[in-house]
Amino acid sequence: MNTLAALLPKGTVITDPDILAGYRQDRALDPEAGTPLALVRPTTTEQVSETVRWANENRVPVVPRGAGTGLSGGATAQDGALLLSTERMREISVDPVTRTAIAQPGLLNAEVKRAVAEHGLWYPPDPSSFEICSIGGNAATNAGGLCCVKYGVTTDYVLGMQVVLADGTAVRLGGPRLKDSAGLSLTKLFVGSEGTLGIITELTLRLLPAQPPQSTVVATFSTLTAATEAILGVTGRLRPSMLEFMDSVAINAVEDELRMGLDRSAAALLVARSDAPGEHAAEEAAVIVAACEKAGAVEVFSTEDAEEGEAFTAARRFAIPAVERRGTLLLEDVGVPLPRLGELVAGIAEIAARRDVLVSVIAHAGDGNTHPLIVHDPHDPDETARAHLAFGEIMELAIALGGTITGEHGVGRLKKAWLPDQLGPDVMDLTRRIKDALDPHGILNPGAVL
Repeated sequence: MNTLAALLPKGTVITDPDILAGYRQDRALDPEAGTPLALVRPTTTEQVSETVRWANENRVPVVPRGAGTGLSGGATAQDGALLLSTERMREISVDPVTRTAIAQPGLLNAEVKRAVAEHGLWYPPDPSSFEICSIGGNAATNAGGLCCVKYGVTTDYVLGMQVVLADGTAVRLGGPRLKDSAGLSLTKLFVGSEGTLGIITELTLRLLPAQPPQSTVVATFSTLTAATEAILGVTGRLRPSMLEFMDSVAINAVEDELRMGLDRSAAALLVARSDAPGEHAAEEAAVIVAACEKAGAVEVFSTEDAEEGEAFTAARRFAIPAVERRGTLLLEDVGVPLPRLGELVAGIAEIAARRDVLVSVIAHAGDGNTHPLIVHDPHDPDETARAHLAFGEIMELAIALGGTITGEHGVGRLKKAWLPDQLGPDVMDLTRRIKDALDPHGILNPGAVL
């Protein structure tokens, strides 16, 4: 380690065991986390290159890490590996003429939003954890969020990047061009690769004009079936700027904490928004109201008041931490084609009953991406075992319904056992060939995805 430390500015390489302990896991709390050799916190691409070059020459694994908010164990430390944190890489520049920003990966999603908002612009991808997750981690997992139903996910806003390859070479891909068909689409290859192909040190992001004011519709339902019918009724007519789902467990968990008058007797709650320009937002809100009423909503509330609308959005964002107060969570993000959403929600309820575990379902309902939250007591071995069985069965159900084991959190280490069932042997072989070509010694994030 002394050799690596000598290559980098003082304080960049950290070996203090107490500090390392705080970096061993991401939010997935992977119990298999190892003991890293050291933590490296670079501030420049050149320092990342020096680190990876040294690691490659010495065959030392490197686990990239952003803000540590990942939910699939993608940043779990490995025994004898370097943890490379991008948290100190925090520069950003905004070009309002081309509507692009060049951002280092350590910036939080919310910080990017604030920086571009000063120029009247907007960066749309908005994970529920946008206030604490990093833009680099978002790119590594191809993160989504609440507005993805209309505006798409991270990859739709990454025009280019600088990435350090496994041998330490830094390459630039793409750039501030809205159209570019020169060569292979390598930028897209690295977005969502979870640090297994290279380490992203800079992102060129596409920006939009500031989002228009939104109208908000909130509806409660006495059955899950009615709620999923309403979702299909809405998406069959229009594409809202948000369409979110909370089940009864989430509703009550949020109400326990926020005391905002949510209907505790409801089986499901939908929060939908429209940001269509001018009077069209109210027209779209009326379509959403009609779809909910046709599906048998118990109550439907519509508002154009920004503060009221944001309060319900904040309640949905708070669902995961609220449910988490009931026990340790195994978090999933399975997704299915929209017509199969009702089967997925019903199937998850059946799995929860059969395994006798509490499972709360929240969802980015407009694009079929659900977040089953499996609650268990880690001090109860039998319940923990049942929770892990349910975890696997929910992914198997999603695959059987033509869906995916991860819509936005990534495969990481917690879900990789189910990846072959979704992709099949030919695609898995192709994936390994790409990994072997770019990382022949297997030093980048070993144990993740493959």
